[in-house]
Order: sequence, then structure tokens, then C-alpha cells
Amino acid sequence: MGISDDLKVKGRIFDIQQFSTHDGPGIRTIVFLKGCLLRCRWCCNPESQEYKIQTMVKNGRTETIGKDVTVEEVFETIQRDRIFYRRSGGGLTLSGGETLCQADFALALLRVCKEHGINTAIETTLCVPFDMIEPLIPYIDTFLVDIKHMNSSKHEEFTTMKNELILQNARKVAALAKRFVVRVPVIPGFNDTAEEIRDIAQFAKSLDGVKELNLLPYHRLGYDKYVGLGREYKMGDVPSPSKEKMFELKSVAEESGLKVIIGG
Repeated sequence: MGISDDLKVKGRIFDIQQFSTHDGPGIRTIVFLKGCLLRCRWCCNPESQEYKIQTMVKNGRTETIGKDVTVEEVFETIQRDRIFYRRSGGGLTLSGGETLCQADFALALLRVCKEHGINTAIETTLCVPFDMIEPLIPYIDTFLVDIKHMNSSKHEEFTTMKNELILQNARKVAALAKRFVVRVPVIPGFNDTAEEIRDIAQFAKSLDGVKELNLLPYHRLGYDKYVGLGREYKMGDVPSPSKEKMFELKSVAEESGLKVIIGG
């Protein structure tokens, strides 16, 4: 398949966020894809979970969430931000949802970006079969990979999916990736003990080439989206972890020898 064919590939997105300074180096353009296999209780983008196009009430108005686009249409937006990439070392980040649920669209968009010298990153849980991931690896400069818990039963309880496939894929992808960053959403009542964070950090340290781990504190910023979708917010009134708690867990994770950043 050539670049002209890649430009015609269609996908379904729900947002494009420009001028982001998170989710990869420099200034990023983040493309949010629809669809996810997980149902994490704390998900801040519940509108991403269903592949279908939905409606959501925002500020008293009903909005359509999701639209079908071609790679060419998305790349037009990415191209407009190239001057900021050159100055900052930024580029494209694919997010979701789970980007790999639309692997063909992701691959085509990544290939077009690399053809034009644009840095690429992907946020993922690696929760699909490895043969869906492998073709994308040469076109991704940074993998930002969620590792949520080492205990499979607890992982399933809070996300609806066991973690064996995720951990297997993490080992395979880390050995092949240009850069692989482990990200841990720190969720009270799920994985916010010293023992749980230590276990994840030790696993991250065991992965080939992994040098960095990000701790991402839980927040309730997605609550209004659940209300707008007519869905229950299953985290209830659980508060965000305190700064003191996050620094405590950072110190625990640093015992692994990894560079540990709060946020990222």
C-alpha cells in the first residue's frame, strides 16, 4: 500500500486536541479514536469507549460524539501544526479509547506522518493480539503504555479485562520499541498502595529498554461526561490522591532505579 492509499483509509474519531504539551515530547497534536475493549471505572473519556457515534449533553446542549474521517482529513490538521513540532520536538499522538482497536487507520496515519518526518507517539494498553500491534511498531517513536495492576483478578474487577495479554505484549513491544514509557494511573482503592506500585515498577524495570515510569494521579474531571451520557460514575466520591501520597509512591517506584515522573 502506498501513501496515496493510506490517505484514503477511514477511521472514527471523537476529538483532535492541538497544542498539547502532554502525552509525548514537545508540542503535540492528539487524535482521539473511538472504541475501547476496557471499561476502567475511572476512565475520564467515557465517550471513547463505544465505537458507535453517540450523543452527549454538554453544558445543557446535546452534541454528537464521533465522526468518520479519512487519514487525509486528519493529516491536514496535523500539517498545520508542523511549525510547532520543529521548534519543540513535538508531533502526533494517537489516543482514545484504545487506538489499537482501529489498527488499520492508526497504521495508515502513522505511515503518512513518518513519510513526512513527523514524530509519532501512541497511548495504549496493548490489550489486543500482538499481530495487530507488530505492524505499527516501526512507525512509532514513543509508546506510552498503561500498566494498571500486576494482579489479574483485581485488574479484571476494575477494568473488565484480565491483564495477562497486556503484560505479554508489554514484554514483546518493549524489546522492539524505539522508546517505551510505562504509565500508571494511580487510583485510590485499586493500586495506590506502596506494595502495588512497587510491583508495577519492578515489572517496568524488567522490560527491555524501559527507563521511565509516569505516575498519573486520579481525577474526577470525567464525571460530567458520565452524566451527559446518562451513565453511572462508578468511582463515586473517591477523592484524588494528595500530593504527599503521590510523592510517597514516587519514592517507592524509584527504588526500581527507573526515572519516575508524576504526570507525563
